[in-house]
Amino acid sequence: MRTAHDVILAPLVTEKLAHLAEHGNVVVFKVHPDANKIEIGNAVEALWKVKVERVRTANFSGKKRRMGRFVGRRADWKKAIVTLAEGHSVPDFSA
Repeated sequence: MRTAHDVILAPLVTEKLAHLAEHGNVVVFKVHPDANKIEIGNAVEALWKVKVERVRTANFSGKKRRMGRFVGRRADWKKAIVTLAEGHSVPDFSA
């Protein structure tokens, strides 16, 4: 079984996601590609002692990239959009 630190890899910070965090009580994380919604919700609740209302996920496939004549591929990754209960929040990751 994965620990909470194995499930949540990194916070995602963009202007659009900062706006969602301010107005929609939403946080977004890069998560382990094999993690399911239940594991993600439990990991967020365990790490920050908050109540999770909803978890949405999106899978992204890695793009092909060239370096001269060599062709490589970026890794596949998964994004989790976590909606928190009213009155709950996680630390600000923008710094």
